[in-house]
Amino acid sequence: MCGVAVFYSPLVTRYVESESFHRAMEDETAKGLHFPRSRYSPIRRTSAFTAQSESFEARNGEKAMKSLDGRGITATFDPLGVFVRQWRFTDVRVQSGDVEIQIYKANPEAVAPKPWFSIFLPNRVYLKKIESEQANITWQFRGERAGFFGTQLLITPHGPDFEYVATSGRLKMALLPDLELRRAHLLITKTLLTIYEIDLASDVGSAESIHAQANAGIGKDKSVNLRANFNQVPIRSWLPADWKQHLAGSASGDLHWAGQDPKLESSSGEGSLRVSNGRIDNLPVLEKLTELAQKKSFEHLELNDCSLSFGWNYPKIEINNIAIEERGKFRIEGEMSIEQRRLRGTIRLGLTREYLDWLPNPEEVFSRKQDGYLWTNVRLFGTIDDPGQDLSPRIIELFKQSPGAYLSLFFRQFEGWLKRAFGSDH
Repeated sequence: MCGVAVFYSPLVTRYVESESFHRAMEDETAKGLHFPRSRYSPIRRTSAFTAQSESFEARNGEKAMKSLDGRGITATFDPLGVFVRQWRFTDVRVQSGDVEIQIYKANPEAVAPKPWFSIFLPNRVYLKKIESEQANITWQFRGERAGFFGTQLLITPHGPDFEYVATSGRLKMALLPDLELRRAHLLITKTLLTIYEIDLASDVGSAESIHAQANAGIGKDKSVNLRANFNQVPIRSWLPADWKQHLAGSASGDLHWAGQDPKLESSSGEGSLRVSNGRIDNLPVLEKLTELAQKKSFEHLELNDCSLSFGWNYPKIEINNIAIEERGKFRIEGEMSIEQRRLRGTIRLGLTREYLDWLPNPEEVFSRKQDGYLWTNVRLFGTIDDPGQDLSPRIIELFKQSPGAYLSLFFRQFEGWLKRAFGSDH
């Protein structure tokens, strides 16, 4: 009881608020968090076992934390730690802050000389946990600042390193749309980056989800292993700007990425993709097909089936089990591969008879009947920048064999041009 009563003494208050204690806490906190130095604003004692400081900052971290800024800091002191020579803080709360993390190499930390009487003082800072209601956890990615912003953060010791648990906030990162963070739990040590879990969504209140777990070696072993699955994710936010107005739907599937290092050149993996409520609108190729077939319904496609599986072993990508269908109009099945930007593959295209009325003798090209469709095989070749296919030459040959059909098609096209040129305002 007497030992605890000491902490209520005005002498202790003066010591806690003194310059010598301030410098000692800066030195010991820097050592405990693996920074070369740190800085507190003036420390004020608020009760027997708590103290406050308006701000804390540290730079050039030697381990996972590269920098740390805190504002509105309240710490609860455990007096029993003194007996094991520790400045032990059971609870550190930060109103807001910024943590920049990094991949680091293990280097021995310099040991500063101490005065002879230091043997009677606590020789390290022990933090049981650090909590912040509003924090930014950031890192550098492709030369830009990325991270979790406005998150609730919990930092706890893991041996000489720290674990990070973040809930709420937003993930901002190059190559990705902004995503709502539900939860993230990660650890960085001198040999391994471990993402125990990450749970994301475009809208935190929606039914969609993106889950991932990963391990990445950062020592001598630099291998990467990532597994992810996603459900009901709106695809528009992931598309290039030129495609957003043409494609819509919700994506579900899974992904596995592995490699000897993080580089694309050493990677391999596999996955699957399914799109529900898929819709394709106003693509130039569909507009052309609408003109040819005189079927306005080709301008807008509602997909009943849209799925595929894929795998890659750099530099080759295989896309298999392709299935795209709007029942009563068309179905596409097949597989393709891309290697060094070269395109190869075969797809099977099926159309209902009414959507082939514009072709003379369509059965000569679409020669197989099955499941209500007339089918033909289409060979793919060329490159992804200049793709080719062998269907167009066969269709052209049909029109060569039927000049009357060709003239009919020409006049339909000419009629459509006249309507667009002169009839749009009448």
